[in-house]
Amino acid sequence: MPSRESCKVQQEEKSLVQKAKREANQEDILVAALGMRMGPQKPPATFWQPLKLLAYSQLTSLVRRATLKESERTSKPQKVHNFKVHSFRGPHWCEHCASFMWGLMAQGVKCSDCGLNVHKQCSPLVASECKPDLRHIRKVYSCDLTTLVKAYNTTRPMVVDMCIREIESRGLKSEGLYRVSGFSDSVEEVKMAFDKDGEKTDISVNAYEDINIITGALKLYLRDLPVPVISFDAYPRFIEAAKLTDPEKKRELFSEALSLLPPSHSETLKYIMTHLRRVTQNEKFNLMNAENLAIIFGPTLMRAPDMDAITALNDIRYQRQVVEVLIKNEDGLF
Repeated sequence: MPSRESCKVQQEEKSLVQKAKREANQEDILVAALGMRMGPQKPPATFWQPLKLLAYSQLTSLVRRATLKESERTSKPQKVHNFKVHSFRGPHWCEHCASFMWGLMAQGVKCSDCGLNVHKQCSPLVASECKPDLRHIRKVYSCDLTTLVKAYNTTRPMVVDMCIREIESRGLKSEGLYRVSGFSDSVEEVKMAFDKDGEKTDISVNAYEDINIITGALKLYLRDLPVPVISFDAYPRFIEAAKLTDPEKKRELFSEALSLLPPSHSETLKYIMTHLRRVTQNEKFNLMNAENLAIIFGPTLMRAPDMDAITALNDIRYQRQVVEVLIKNEDGLF
């Protein structure tokens, strides 16, 4: 009959064997997850390949989530993704979680501006900052202002820059500038040319002798923006500022309202106001003062966000006042 000491030794040996097996299993799992082995190399086992892929996708997912949390702490994104349900041809993997996108139709969502492909449930988790790609920009008119600026890597939309340069080179003394309309078919022709050729569009005097066609194309571009130059978020603050009578408080609230604009919108508004100020400096030739221009550009640069018809109608006079103040105080507010 074995003694107590021999039984104790056997139990300890058994315990050591079990511990060694557990450590070996843990090492194998670590090897599968990291794709490497400590010490002497062993030939890779096909059994662990699926686990390696799963571990890689999980590690990638963790890195993406960490990046998302870091980006949320740093700053608010200038441009968010424009996700739409999409049916992918052939096998596709989610660019957020690295998992396969199952199904034959509507397997996930795709950002129409940068082309990012993710599961629908992953879309709220991806980094908010969108970097638009020119390959996914189908047109210039009706394209989101920030999307266009980022896609072309410019400060302002090329339509605004090109039209204003052309107007200032040959049209500042034209009577009724911006008030007189250009031939509608020609304005539409300029629009289609920008959509097709972008920065290569010819709007010189050789192509369009009537400067009112160029002013019409600029006004049409601004009206067609899905989010106006004075964005919906900033709109209430601008209207509130226009209603104030105290000059100091009005100026302070206007500065606060301007700070709410996205960077690309702010740069575009500043450029337009500087231009309109130059137009007013030629009033004795073009007969256009700040008040006249504000009547035209009020509803062009700003629109009421989801409001009832009566409220939107009442806001028209305040929209005019907003633009008039911006033109007259262009050098101090921007």
